[in-house]
Amino acid sequence: MTIEDMTAEPAMLVLARESRGWTQADVAEAMSHLEADARISQGYVSRAEAGRLTVTGDRLLLFATALRYSPEVLCSPVDVHGVGIGLVHHRKRASMGVTGLRRIHAILALTRMQTKALTRAVGMTGEHRFHRISVSALDGPQEAAEQLREHWNLPPGPIVDLVAVVEQAGALVVVRDLETGELDAVSQWSQGERPLFLLNSTAPPDRFRFSLAHELGHVVMHTEPGTGREQEEQADLFAAEFLMPHEDITADLKQGVDLARLLELKGRWGVSMAALVRRALTLNVISDWQYRNIMVEMSVLGYRTAEPGAVPREMPRGMAHVVNRLQQHHGLSVAQAARVAGLSPDEFDEIYRCASSLPESLRSRHVSEVS
Repeated sequence: MTIEDMTAEPAMLVLARESRGWTQADVAEAMSHLEADARISQGYVSRAEAGRLTVTGDRLLLFATALRYSPEVLCSPVDVHGVGIGLVHHRKRASMGVTGLRRIHAILALTRMQTKALTRAVGMTGEHRFHRISVSALDGPQEAAEQLREHWNLPPGPIVDLVAVVEQAGALVVVRDLETGELDAVSQWSQGERPLFLLNSTAPPDRFRFSLAHELGHVVMHTEPGTGREQEEQADLFAAEFLMPHEDITADLKQGVDLARLLELKGRWGVSMAALVRRALTLNVISDWQYRNIMVEMSVLGYRTAEPGAVPREMPRGMAHVVNRLQQHHGLSVAQAARVAGLSPDEFDEIYRCASSLPESLRSRHVSEVS
């Protein structure tokens, strides 16, 4: 099919623009810089997105070049790829505005399209080990976390590499710079598909891990939108129990909860000092008075902004392994693999090949996921 035979989907033009955080005027300006003989107006972009004019041929190529997606992506029917279908969860700050959130949701939708195209290209099935877990007054988020750890046969104690655990259970994990400090993670589990977790690479490693566990709680516990803070609190309780099981961490906390001890436990459990203090409070290891005093001390020392102590940064391996399969077993170049995802080679390389240069010994655990 030639570019003259292709027609842009209006909804996909909107989605692509929102994923870049652009206004219609931004798109028009970018297209005008590329079009030497014509000035593209905001009104033209508006009519194209509303479906009041047909975008094909050279104008389709102009949109694709400006938005940095392939023409095929812009011509994809939205409903075919499940864009917008399924409950979207996100761990964000209350200060994040609607426009910023729409951009993140658009990135998530396009990420799902990209990962679906890439995994299909290597024959990867949709099998996974996730299941829904209902919560109630009797069986709450903590019990849900215990049940999932048991279902996944996780040993007692700290989880060394949470990203690896989630990937080995069959989820797709993508880490990229979301260009905001107001959101750490977003997730979606659409019917009949693998759960997808999209994480902000700029989040500190300890917060990154807790955010992933928080999103994990959302996708297994919540099938409908919630109201107020209830679902967020449930996801936090799930994350705390999943990362710091009460039967395992209580003994550690009872040995002392001062700053020196918290710093030591941060290295062992891979969570922030603040999360450990909060865990000590919820497990009744310390009193409200002790909790407030520790938090005040941390604030005075600046630890609420930047804590001491390093936690290893976790990175996904699954999608990088998919890319390696495309190159090594299917003979695709980077440019050809990028075309499958509908991205430019540079952006594709940045998002999906971040771990592809790792030794095969570190990637081998994912072979079973894509074979």
